[in-house]
Amino acid sequence: MNRTLDRFSHRLSVVFGLVFGYSLNKTHAQNKLARHIVVLNGKTSPSEIINEVADCLKGILGYRLFAFVNKKNAGMDVWLDPRMYKTSIEDIIIKDFQIKDSKDLTYLNIHKDQEECLEKFSLDSLVHYDHKEENCYSRLYMMPSRPITAFHDDVVRIVLQGCSSALSRQIKIQHLKDAAAIDPLTGCYNRGAFEAQLKGHAASAGRHKKPLSVFMFDLDHFKSVNDTYGHLGGDEVLKEVSRLVRRNIRTEDIFARYGGEEFIAILPETDQTHAIELADRLRQKICALRIPFNNRTIRVTGSFGVAQLGTNADIVKLVEDADSMLYKAKFNGRNTVMPGLIRVHRDETSESLIQA
Repeated sequence: MNRTLDRFSHRLSVVFGLVFGYSLNKTHAQNKLARHIVVLNGKTSPSEIINEVADCLKGILGYRLFAFVNKKNAGMDVWLDPRMYKTSIEDIIIKDFQIKDSKDLTYLNIHKDQEECLEKFSLDSLVHYDHKEENCYSRLYMMPSRPITAFHDDVVRIVLQGCSSALSRQIKIQHLKDAAAIDPLTGCYNRGAFEAQLKGHAASAGRHKKPLSVFMFDLDHFKSVNDTYGHLGGDEVLKEVSRLVRRNIRTEDIFARYGGEEFIAILPETDQTHAIELADRLRQKICALRIPFNNRTIRVTGSFGVAQLGTNADIVKLVEDADSMLYKAKFNGRNTVMPGLIRVHRDETSESLIQA
């Protein structure tokens, strides 16, 4: 750590010696940047790290807008300047990183449904800087407020190196935590992690008087899948179904493998009616899924049980209720959701639903 800071200090001295000569401005700017680098190494989350970079670049170099992308082994995190026009930079990121669509981007500081940001910009004025660590690749997009010189480049690269090193370390720490919480086959939370998450979310729901629901499902006749295609085929089904579900739930929802072919999800701030609607959409998507395996196509269906947390915040009963509903879904012919919703009235302006 000390050797790293010494190297940074030496590079800062060279850079600011060239930029500012031997004036007091050099010492002030050098000390300011050094403090930012030290602070970066004390941050414990990607959002905190990149917020510090934003403060550093704007405070020292006065850059107007920027976005930060961190490509990890799995997924991409994006920090977007609150004033930057989201659609414009998102199209650039998708093209530069050759990803399918915006669903593969995780925004660290804005919600996906936030209104478009305020400032559009010309692509001709956008510049970017790259830095690679062993477990991540970072790109900084910037819209400068003045012409960029070689000296500015050096300052930005020093900041980006410090940022990427801090992110890489944070990713390593997170991997160690995930190893104890993630099911290695599906990438979902495991049962132990789910139970810990449920306790926290249930306590929060009770404290803030917010609804909380869960859905539980398993794959129908899964033994016959293993018998027909072997356990490798069964594993492929579990992986593809879990990917499908994760793509179609919110980032704040908690999705876990409960055991074997059985899965469960926590849906914060969601009442039972909306949880049932989500479960039925997922059921339909699973039914439509075609999974290629050894020149064959595997198809599966799922049965869902849904329950809402009661006023007494009894999480044991919550899971038992979802399991009971799952059993009823199996008993009622599989490939269904229990309790179900039945449309009882529809016209051009409204649609009413009741629970079955």
